[in-house]
Amino acid sequence: MTNWHNPNSVVEELESSSSSHAFEKLTPDFILDAVDSLGFLTDGRILTLNSYENRVYQIGIEDSVPVIAKFYRPERWTREQILEEHHFCFELQDAELPVVPPKLIDGESLFQIDEFFVALFERKGGHAPELDNLDNLFTLGRFLGRIHLIGQAKPFEHRPQLNPQTFGFEKAQYVIEKAIPFELKTAYSSLVNDVLKLVEHQWQLVEDIKFIRTQGDCHPGNILWRDENPHFIDFDDARMAPAIQDLWMLLSGDRTSRIKQLSEVLEGYQEFCDFDYREIALIEPLRALRMIQHTAWIAERWSDPAFPQAFPQFDSVNYWEQHILDLRAQFAELQEIQEQPLKLF
Repeated sequence: MTNWHNPNSVVEELESSSSSHAFEKLTPDFILDAVDSLGFLTDGRILTLNSYENRVYQIGIEDSVPVIAKFYRPERWTREQILEEHHFCFELQDAELPVVPPKLIDGESLFQIDEFFVALFERKGGHAPELDNLDNLFTLGRFLGRIHLIGQAKPFEHRPQLNPQTFGFEKAQYVIEKAIPFELKTAYSSLVNDVLKLVEHQWQLVEDIKFIRTQGDCHPGNILWRDENPHFIDFDDARMAPAIQDLWMLLSGDRTSRIKQLSEVLEGYQEFCDFDYREIALIEPLRALRMIQHTAWIAERWSDPAFPQAFPQFDSVNYWEQHILDLRAQFAELQEIQEQPLKLF
């Protein structure tokens, strides 16, 4: 376990393990050669798209529309895990659902170029859905119900499960050992332990949770709205999880607003798929897990040059003090829903 005396030492410690990063190999020539090797004639145009976990580019193609090239982060997923993501998307596409699956080239969707797994996708336009529109939430619910009807048909065999251990205890331990400044370690450790105990307790109250294949990270940034319908993109975080994992990130505002929004989502959802209403009790535990996981994710990726640029305050005491305040607020929310559970009726 590392002793932290300098509040800026998180940068030094997390960068010390590697002076360079694999993504530094992704020069323009490398990217264009990779796409050319898959049977395309690139025209030299490269547009970097917003993605931290992987690297995603729009590539110009001679006398054709551009393609989207995704270079997966090395050593994050195995080939089998990525192919499960692809096959899930193909199942959804076969059911005429609005997803963006990888392109098939000679019957293959995943390729290895140097140390990178690479996939190509069709370019899709659109904008984030307006979630304050209840009609949009109803529509999203209908499509998510159809996705989950297919998602529950069989399990992932290689992809992980989202639960308090994988998204909570393991991630908090990484933060404690690798990232939190020394002077805040005791406060964080005590608080996150209390949060996770309550998360685990509430998780266990929902007996026999049904885990299904989910999109896994269904926030508005992973939904493109066009032609009055959503298009679901980026199944990179697909995993076995309760169905509510793909619903709760569509909700915002106070308790009354969230109840109204969730009612609308579930009205559309249940036209195609049954919903276990006990899972509503998992919304705030899942929010707590996401808060813990997100901070650990930044710490785990700090040697990637994109992360210090995207999260410049991460190595400051102020960041961690605010994170602790946010966790305390979430702990209070967990205590409140234990006394007064969120109910639709």
